[in-house]
Amino acid sequence: MAGVKFGIVVFPGSNCDHDAYHAAKHVLGERAQFLWHKESDLGGVDVIVLPGGFSYGDYLRCGAISRFSPVMREVIRHAERGGHVIGICNGFQILTESGLLPGALLRNASLKFVCRDVHLRVENAQTAFTSQYAQGQVLRIPVAHGEGNFYTDDETLKALEDNGQVVFRYAEADGSVTDAANPNGSRSNIAGIVNEQGNVLGMMPHPERVVEDLLGSADGLGVFASLVENIAGTVPALS
Repeated sequence: MAGVKFGIVVFPGSNCDHDAYHAAKHVLGERAQFLWHKESDLGGVDVIVLPGGFSYGDYLRCGAISRFSPVMREVIRHAERGGHVIGICNGFQILTESGLLPGALLRNASLKFVCRDVHLRVENAQTAFTSQYAQGQVLRIPVAHGEGNFYTDDETLKALEDNGQVVFRYAEADGSVTDAANPNGSRSNIAGIVNEQGNVLGMMPHPERVVEDLLGSADGLGVFASLVENIAGTVPALS
């Protein structure tokens, strides 16, 4: 069967799983299924989505317990085989905890939970997750997190920048990168990165929450549509 099959992992405490399912299944018309965190069979999915939320109540630290869920062994194997994985918000935290992405997500610099729309500048439009965007395009996408402060050491940060692994950066509406545009204190205003192979994306903002104009913005749909384009080889018909 043509098209792309999305698998959305559900942890105890996930709360953005149905949004991701809706984006893939109802907006793009692709196949999608939920994957319970105790499962070891991924059901032949092409893309795995680790959604936002508060998996295991964020006990110990965000993503620390989820990293040991049975399904994560299969997620890691899927990524190591070149399969595509996207971690959104809590999912990004899980990806860093599992070692699929470098760095860590610390408490917001303000020590406050941040829930609002932000602007993102597309830093690399040549990944499997961003090909539907233009280089330098500015998106409006919401964030909702208390631990979204991306941190890594200087050497790793340089490698991320040099390798084009920084995919999204917090910016002003005009695309300028400023401290004021950074909602959490992330180094270099980083909002999303990919691994060296380019098949694993972690991002703190929530593209699955803005996939229809009815919601005020469809800027997030390009993340999912790009995957369809690059995996199925077809360009989705977006309204």
